[in-house]
Amino acid sequence: MGYKLSFEEADEVFKKLRSEYEIWAPKRFAGRGRYSDTDLIRYDKVTTAEEIEFAEKSDLPAKEVLSPICESLFYFTEDEYRESKAGSKKLLIFMRPCDVHAKYRQEKICLGNGGFNDMYYERLNEKVKIVLMECTEGWDTCFCVSMGTNKTDDYAAAVRAGDGELSLEIKDEELAPYFEGCSPCDFHPDFIEENETTLEIPEIPNKEVLTKLKSHPMWEEYNKRCVSCGACTLACSTCTCFTTTDVIYNENSNVGERKRTSSSCQIKGFTDMAGGMSFRNTAGDRMRFKVLHKFHDYKERFKDFHMCVGCGRCIHRCPEFISITATVNKMAAAIDEIVSENQ
Repeated sequence: MGYKLSFEEADEVFKKLRSEYEIWAPKRFAGRGRYSDTDLIRYDKVTTAEEIEFAEKSDLPAKEVLSPICESLFYFTEDEYRESKAGSKKLLIFMRPCDVHAKYRQEKICLGNGGFNDMYYERLNEKVKIVLMECTEGWDTCFCVSMGTNKTDDYAAAVRAGDGELSLEIKDEELAPYFEGCSPCDFHPDFIEENETTLEIPEIPNKEVLTKLKSHPMWEEYNKRCVSCGACTLACSTCTCFTTTDVIYNENSNVGERKRTSSSCQIKGFTDMAGGMSFRNTAGDRMRFKVLHKFHDYKERFKDFHMCVGCGRCIHRCPEFISITATVNKMAAAIDEIVSENQ
């Protein structure tokens, strides 16, 4: 069923929804960007339709609702521990199609990978209903069409923002009662069919080519360019790396909490081990690991799709203007070179 609501009418619906749901959406934070006089768009709880940023892509992805950048796992004392509590409300999350597909990737990693379920992710994920944000134009860093993530029918509701009004399609029967009495309309979301940026993903034909690709000199370029800040992976809608820290309370050194904080395979020291052993010690090594993980290893393991969803946030956030699409194109050229040498 479709409905058309003014922002004021939508706010009344939101008010009713908030009795059962937390509503999360991209929200603009004025003056909070990386540079002076710039804004930051990230996910946050919203109470009104006007708070939702429809016109621009968020700097940070929807994944931070289910995988917060920093979260408490459990609290401990001298002789016992208590798990952190999750909220009691369901989650209504506004997502673009690429972020919906990114959620599938998250679920592969967090639910069942290696026979293990991440309970902290699972207890939030099972509460989610998706409100699909219509996305028909994209931005200059998007390449979702190349990744096949530009369309989805997996949503409870879909929304298109107009001038002071919202058009909605409601598919989930649990949401339908909240829209009783609203003006009906015939709305179904459209999807982008062509990006400004395109990418053809190279196939690695065998293990021999993969081994030679790992030592190819193309990766050395990033020893000079990449500053190992990890901004690309924090902004990535599918990266799941984290680190844990025990926070000891000042009043009692035997009492504290364990926190999980988003981290990155791109940060120097991420692979440090006890005894002084460390892997991937150069920026080029770390870049190679990330790119192959996104465009080969993940698909090789799960046999379905590549990990990258083409949201382009990594390109947008990189302070050194490193483009993932340009990097993959260089990798394609390196693969062709290796294959021709082997013939």
